[in-house]
Amino acid sequence: MSSLAEVRADLEAECDGLDRLVAGLDPTGWDAPTPAEGWTVKDQISHLASVDEWAALAAGDPEGFLTWMGTLAATDPDTIVNSPVEQARGRPGADVLAWWRQARAGLAGALERVDPSARAPWFGPPMAIPTLLTARLMETWAHGEDVAEALGVERLPTARLRHVAHLGVRTRSYAYASRGLPVPPGAVRVELTGPGGETWTWGDEAAADRVRGPAVDFCRVVTRRRQVSDTGLVAEGDAATGWLSIAQAFAGPAGRDPAPRN
Repeated sequence: MSSLAEVRADLEAECDGLDRLVAGLDPTGWDAPTPAEGWTVKDQISHLASVDEWAALAAGDPEGFLTWMGTLAATDPDTIVNSPVEQARGRPGADVLAWWRQARAGLAGALERVDPSARAPWFGPPMAIPTLLTARLMETWAHGEDVAEALGVERLPTARLRHVAHLGVRTRSYAYASRGLPVPPGAVRVELTGPGGETWTWGDEAAADRVRGPAVDFCRVVTRRRQVSDTGLVAEGDAATGWLSIAQAFAGPAGRDPAPRN
């Protein structure tokens, strides 16, 4: 697990990069459709703003977060996610960006007061604070991919992808649980090539089942932005192949399958 200081710095850098991408947009840019069906660039940013607010509450006031969650017990998860997005659609893009900046500042403020060893409640299992921030980085990167594609911008992968990949590996069991499936026995070895040509590995080196390929492709698969067939990933063994078909690094119900690219 990364240190709290490391993941905080990398989350800030990831947010700043996406902020720069959208800061100068005109209304046409804010309204550009993204690969997420029915969502515009503005919707992507308002979603990040709302979830960063929830993360600040979870980290800074766990009891308050649990109380809020209790009020939503009978609410469909999609409604929880979509309601803030829908409410923000009448706001100018610049206002939504200001909201996201305020939400990020709120999360940073909550982290100044939190016990680094604490666990924060969330929509899935409770998370250690560094893991909560890793999840925020993962989601910021994934929605940033959607925004970049909508704007026709190609983003260069960075070493921050290691956080996303790590979360993707750690959530293997969760991907099965979210679909009501048992986890197949045996380990899966993951060997990825980072943006600088470095090798990142997880799992038993002797495992028969393996996943190999570019780290950026693995991150796109575990955030459900690409189908495996549209990447350079190679899966060896039934357990590895089956996992990649349902891999999901984010909390909540099973994610939708991405549209094929080829």
